[in-house]
Amino acid sequence: MPLPDTMFCAQQIDIPPAFPDILKQFTKAAIRTQPHDVLQWSAAYFTALYKGNTLPVKDRLEMPVATQKTDTGLTPGLLKILHKQLSPNIYVNENEVNQKWKELGIPIQNLERILELGNIVPKVDFEWMKFLALACSSLSENLLAAMTYACEILTNDPPGGAAYIEFSIFKYLYSYLAKIEGIPENEIEAVILSLEDDVIRQDGLIQPRNFMQIVK
Repeated sequence: MPLPDTMFCAQQIDIPPAFPDILKQFTKAAIRTQPHDVLQWSAAYFTALYKGNTLPVKDRLEMPVATQKTDTGLTPGLLKILHKQLSPNIYVNENEVNQKWKELGIPIQNLERILELGNIVPKVDFEWMKFLALACSSLSENLLAAMTYACEILTNDPPGGAAYIEFSIFKYLYSYLAKIEGIPENEIEAVILSLEDDVIRQDGLIQPRNFMQIVK
């Protein structure tokens, strides 16, 4: 007695025309992103594809971060994915960040340390941009490096470009991180004032080259 639904020839298998292209794009995305947990990331990828959400995919292949304070498993490329996924909302909650964090295979203990650094209370919504600043700091050995990462993540310039961002955003993130670092208010204001002339000449934009010699 033959088994039900037995396939006797390849012609009986109907493959949608778009299927090979979907697999090709998935393979390219996996190679660029290099997920820690391929199965978990794949589930997140196809769920986002089905729902029309932002895919958990890096813009390009990146090297590990050698200068970060601890081996967090977090990289600028992964942080940029999180920013694309979560930044449409000004405020987010711990559960939302936690879910995306797990999908990218980043150790959850490091998320907890970032939340603790920002005194973020569980079950209370918090500003995504402040969390982004804290995460950039966790990748960096100093405030200059943190702000450079922030520019590279937030810029609309192509990868490897000048990494311009709006000065108002720079001022907000820099002031927030500088206060956490314990820098006096008058020193923070002095840095901001010293940058304003360059910003005026650049239509309200700033890039890392503008603050390399000023932010410490």
